[in-house]
Amino acid sequence: MSSSGNLNHLSDQSERKCRFTTWLSRFFKGGSNTRELADRPPRAPQFIGDENMDLRAPVRSLDNRSRTDKEEEELDRAITISLAEDLKKPNGYGWRPNNDNDLAKAVEDGLHSSYPSYVPREYQPVGSRLCGGCNRDIGYGNYLGCMGTFFHPECFCCRACHYPITEQEFSLSGKDAYHKTCFKELTHPKCEVCFQFIPTNGAGLIEYRCHPFWSQKYCPAHEYDNTARCCSCERLESVNARYISLGDGRSLCLECMESAIMDTGDCQPLYHSIRDYYEGMNMRLDQQIPMLLVERQALNEAIVGEKHGFHHMPETRGLCLSEEQTVVSILKRPKIGGHGLIGMRTQPHKLTRRCEVTAILVLYGLPRLLTGAILANKLMHGWLRLKGYRKLNPEVEEGICQVLSYMWLESEIMPGSSSTSAASSSSSSVSKKGGKSRVENKLGEFFMHQIAHDASPTYGGGFRAANAAVNTYGLRRTLDHIRLTGSFPL
Repeated sequence: MSSSGNLNHLSDQSERKCRFTTWLSRFFKGGSNTRELADRPPRAPQFIGDENMDLRAPVRSLDNRSRTDKEEEELDRAITISLAEDLKKPNGYGWRPNNDNDLAKAVEDGLHSSYPSYVPREYQPVGSRLCGGCNRDIGYGNYLGCMGTFFHPECFCCRACHYPITEQEFSLSGKDAYHKTCFKELTHPKCEVCFQFIPTNGAGLIEYRCHPFWSQKYCPAHEYDNTARCCSCERLESVNARYISLGDGRSLCLECMESAIMDTGDCQPLYHSIRDYYEGMNMRLDQQIPMLLVERQALNEAIVGEKHGFHHMPETRGLCLSEEQTVVSILKRPKIGGHGLIGMRTQPHKLTRRCEVTAILVLYGLPRLLTGAILANKLMHGWLRLKGYRKLNPEVEEGICQVLSYMWLESEIMPGSSSTSAASSSSSSVSKKGGKSRVENKLGEFFMHQIAHDASPTYGGGFRAANAAVNTYGLRRTLDHIRLTGSFPL
């Protein structure tokens, strides 16, 4: 029995020595190739933006050998590396074998040595690796290596969808990994009109348009592809919302349509409430000035026949007439049929001149607050003429009229403002529906933003100069200065 045991022991040692000698021979003969691969620079990642990059899929271990085989090869490899390090030491600190037999003998002596063998840290058994996802021991199954960390294949997951990453490439943001599709969904802007990813331009950059107030992002192509734009709030029609066509080239979004004023009779309460607003600021209008809601074509024809006034805006929405004309107004409000309006009834009106102001015309189909802002502007034009203000330059006249329009809007959507206090007797804060919704208030804020940020020298520049004078000297003193000098006080 003992001889058999010794025989088995010697056989194992001989087999191990043979295998180890072969392993060492391969190691030293392939050393130059190993060093060449080690010296090769790593592949540079492809960056997306400043912090994000695409990386190749992490290395996957597919070693399915038994645990005993793995342990033995790990130990053999560690000892070989240790011996190789000794060979690199200067003379006096190590020896170089003359042949493979000497090397094998040294290895055998090392195996029977009473001293513990040194195993470099990087060659510790695989079972000591911890998964960076679940923080558990990886053991001897398959694993991934990425960013200096090891993972179970099922633990290397996308930060966004939490599903495992199995593709050849993935995106990295900081220390978080993502599927490329998930990362694009998170970071690449989508058009709010067509809901597609905004394409890159010829330079490879993402280029889009953004509304300065609504922050609606959209592809530049939608400015030229006949996409409908609301004539009131300026937002573009999206694929999941249909605008109402007013039949004269204008379109109206559903939010603006909720409070739109469609005929002359429907507008009378608002018109009288704004006259009351003027009276509350001691600016009573003694004359009864007719007010009519008209179509776009009728308004444009009236502008052609009007000799007095300055009209700079590409889309004129109102007019203070001083000449006698025949104007077609909206008698009966149309109804919505499909995506358009049907059943509109109109009636011609012959306007005669009884004072400096013949009538006030306003474009139909606009929201209540925008219609009111236009009426406040045109009533100020009428007040200036009726009070004998001499002909003013456009910047002064349009500027002070825009201030009154802005003040009226402020009193509507900002209760407690100075303009509301100045017109406390006015009933203009009550809408035709008995109150204003959050949507209507937001529209009012947009109309104020339009006035304040108008880029034109006449309307925008005039408003800012007039508003600065009113804030400094008050409305009454500013008006008195305009009467005397034709300009704003400095």
